[in-house]
Amino acid sequence: MKPILTVEFSAKSGDTEFKEESVPLHNPEEFFAFVAPGGGCEKIPDEVGEIRMVFLPPRHKNSQNPLADIPVTLQLGMVFFNGPLSEVMQTTEQILDKAGRGELSTAFLKVIGANA
Repeated sequence: MKPILTVEFSAKSGDTEFKEESVPLHNPEEFFAFVAPGGGCEKIPDEVGEIRMVFLPPRHKNSQNPLADIPVTLQLGMVFFNGPLSEVMQTTEQILDKAGRGELSTAFLKVIGANA
């Protein structure tokens, strides 16, 4: 199965930037399992200064609504979501919904600036 999203972690020390290898995610459920309580998000070292969530381009362009595929960047705290507008918006709506139901880890809420 081809990944739909990659997660990149980077840290800076002075003028030197360190990038971790990308973690591929194959569906939104894998992403939300990562940011849920008990998921891998709690294991992110304090040295990480930026997390970039990169949605891969869709396999087929949206011929009905080309606006859905335009590339965008959304920043929430130190997390940057990059990718097609439709994917970033859908994920954002799910983040809001899951935050309201208490389904996001305090570590993730902290890194997106929600002051959990």
